Amino acid sequence: MSFIGRWLRISHISSGFIAVLVGYTSSVAIVFQAASAAGANAAQLGSWMWALGIGMGLTCIGLSLVWRTPILTAWSTPGAALLATSLGDIGMAQAIGVFLFASALITLCGVTGWFQRIMDYMPRNLANAMLAGILLQFGLALFGAVRGQAGLVLLMFATFIVARRLLPRYAVPLAFLAGILWTAGLGALDLRGLDWAPAHPVWMAPEFSWPALLGIGIPLFIVTMTSQNVPGLAVLRANGYHTPASPLITWTGLTGIAFAPLGGFSFNLAAITAAICMSSDADPEAAQRYKASVWAGLFYLATGIFGATVVGLFAAFPRELVAAIAGLALLGTLGASISESLRESEGREAALVTFLATASGMSLLGVGSSAFWGLVLGGACHALARWRR
Repeated sequence: MSFIGRWLRISHISSGFIAVLVGYTSSVAIVFQAASAAGANAAQLGSWMWALGIGMGLTCIGLSLVWRTPILTAWSTPGAALLATSLGDIGMAQAIGVFLFASALITLCGVTGWFQRIMDYMPRNLANAMLAGILLQFGLALFGAVRGQAGLVLLMFATFIVARRLLPRYAVPLAFLAGILWTAGLGALDLRGLDWAPAHPVWMAPEFSWPALLGIGIPLFIVTMTSQNVPGLAVLRANGYHTPASPLITWTGLTGIAFAPLGGFSFNLAAITAAICMSSDADPEAAQRYKASVWAGLFYLATGIFGATVVGLFAAFPRELVAAIAGLALLGTLGASISESLRESEGREAALVTFLATASGMSLLGVGSSAFWGLVLGGACHALARWRR
């Protein structure tokens, strides 16, 4: 088979495209909410999408080619959810400082090999409880949107439920498509202002403050590592790929440092979308499936270059559609996080404290991130319970 024939297999191209489509439709709305919380204007929002697309594209292509492994990277969806609920009081400059800080911690974990040791030390039930507390309001917003557009939201919900039984891999994209068709049918989808011009990076100077770094930066680091990098590495191992973890974590961290001032808030190993490129549908030969990830990287580059178009497209959607697709996309993660956090009876009280404190939106001692205080209070309960035992 010729060089072109080896790289133009339909299964590779389609798997890479579906992975990117699922990644964007399942969580790009949450990224928009995070950027909006930071006070991003239109140019800065376009830069966020440019940085994320280019960063993910380069890491997918580079890591997959170097290791000959289907390595897919992504932005941190739980991290974006955390940012959407936490950045409202600090502004863009301090938000960029938070991104740099969290990416530096990820890089440090990769370079030193601390990744696995840190993950072993932190109670997994508390990390899951914190994540559940962060995601709770997105699940509530899904059904809260019924008040604004009941027909739209209930159609998307019904499509999602049916597709989960029949075509689980495409449940979120199909729900998203149903919402778009409903909106277009009502004449509420105005695409006249869509800008097809390429996006341009915008430099955003960072500022650093200890309350923001501790209250948002550390939780961003934790949720990215525990809910993204750990499952991402587990998917690789489950599919028989034993790529060393440290170089992968290091490169995602360095990519975050490089792109943070342009809006790239966090990069990590993908799990769900990576599984698409690792399936036998991508290629019967496991050794050839890395080409699907390379194609995914090329599609990511395209979405980054036309980041302004992506921004304009989602700006044309009603806010109820965005809230509904974000809630549906996170429904499975929310349920799994709650289940995992409360599974062990011995750590249930500490996990419940972490969940409730995180979901409460509490602020204390100038640190406004409830996720941080959820970990602190839950960690204190965990330590006390262990000491008593």
